[in-house]
Amino acid sequence: MKTTHQLSNPKKKKLFRQGDVLLESIELIPKAAEFVESKGAIVLAYGEATGHHHAIRNSSARLYRDPRTQTSYVEIAESLALLEHEEHAPITLYPGIYRVVLQREYHPQEVRKVVD
Repeated sequence: MKTTHQLSNPKKKKLFRQGDVLLESIELIPKAAEFVESKGAIVLAYGEATGHHHAIRNSSARLYRDPRTQTSYVEIAESLALLEHEEHAPITLYPGIYRVVLQREYHPQEVRKVVD
């Protein structure tokens, strides 16, 4: 399986984009963030138009969400993980903590999430 965007230095702050999902490596999960139980893959974003999704399938991955800001965070605890989507190349993620940013688009009446 072909992977892209591998880190040359896992300690250096990095950004990873896969379609409308951006992952930013960070040092710590905010104290306000709460663990989110997931069964199987951690889905970061669902495609409303296609039904596809951006997902991490790794048993050491954990999802957290800050209830005040609705910001999500992913922790990869042990081994490498892949961020996968049916229409994009997989992205290799090293163990660490990542802030999840979903791209938004501006319309005169509203700001809304971009959908696949």
